[in-house]
Amino acid sequence: MTLLILSFIIAYFYAFNVGASGSAATMGIAYGAQVINKKWIALLLSGIGCLAGAFWGGEVVETIGKGLLSESSLTVEAAAIILFVSAITLFVTNLLGIPLSSSEVTVGAIVGVSISMQQLFVGKLFDIVLFWIFVPLTAFLLTFFFGLLKERVKPKKFMSKKLTAVLSVLLIITGFLEAIAAGMNNVASAIGPLVGADVLNKNTGLITGGLFMALGALLLGGRVLETNGKRISHLSLSDGVVISGTSGFLVIGASLLGIPIPMTQVTTSGIVGVGAVKDWQGIWKKKVIHQIAKVWVTSPLISLVFAYCLTEIFLMAKVSTVLIIASGIFATLVLTNFGRTSIIKKARHPLKEEF
Repeated sequence: MTLLILSFIIAYFYAFNVGASGSAATMGIAYGAQVINKKWIALLLSGIGCLAGAFWGGEVVETIGKGLLSESSLTVEAAAIILFVSAITLFVTNLLGIPLSSSEVTVGAIVGVSISMQQLFVGKLFDIVLFWIFVPLTAFLLTFFFGLLKERVKPKKFMSKKLTAVLSVLLIITGFLEAIAAGMNNVASAIGPLVGADVLNKNTGLITGGLFMALGALLLGGRVLETNGKRISHLSLSDGVVISGTSGFLVIGASLLGIPIPMTQVTTSGIVGVGAVKDWQGIWKKKVIHQIAKVWVTSPLISLVFAYCLTEIFLMAKVSTVLIIASGIFATLVLTNFGRTSIIKKARHPLKEEF
């Protein structure tokens, strides 16, 4: 009973943090462009959109709860490990300033538990990974071709107060669409494992999970909104409409198919697509691009290893396996550090040539 209560606490804490970090950013473009001047209005719209989207997130909940691991294997203990790993990984990396995707973290944790129990549904995992590649790439291509079209049309010549007002309204609408998409896709990360373990009704989970995500966006999303708004405030209104609209529609489409999608990467890919039109070579040299690539790989791997180790210890009673993995990681870190130290020493004290 204690474990069950703890699982619920972790799940809703996780939902709250997902709302504060991911959902609040959906109105960032509108706020950064000063279409919405007051922060609380932007956060309120994010929260409402997130809560509304959660009602339609049932397909993704099915995937997270039952699509990767058999129902007989997804016990309360397994669900607790998945939620704990997902929540703690996201929380720690947020403190370190490393942006991770909640969808990728949760899927990675489920895969780690599944591998330990030898119950992984490989076909479904393959479909999810394909979407992780395909959807951000599609966002990039769509916004890139829009940028090319915009360069030819030169809309600045036709800008007027009326057109600016129309684009401003569209920017708010597409931002709200992104918030709905975030609710549809991300609520499953928090409540999916409990639904799969048959300790939480799906409809109840969607409502309560969406509510906690909305509260997270409203109460703790201010810093994310400020950061996101300042980072992308250089975008024009038309750029913002296309990026938000593209991201929102793609993530909603994936959600209807039951695929958990890293929404941050989709939106960022759209921003990169617009930027690539203006500076094709320079955009690929930016550190943020390299960071996104690392996030795509490390997000699921970190939670996978963590969840696998906990499952081996607490559910499978195989401590020796974890010790071998830990020893391998430690040895790799030591050798990597030794190699770096040797290179530094050689750089400082080059060897004399021997005859």
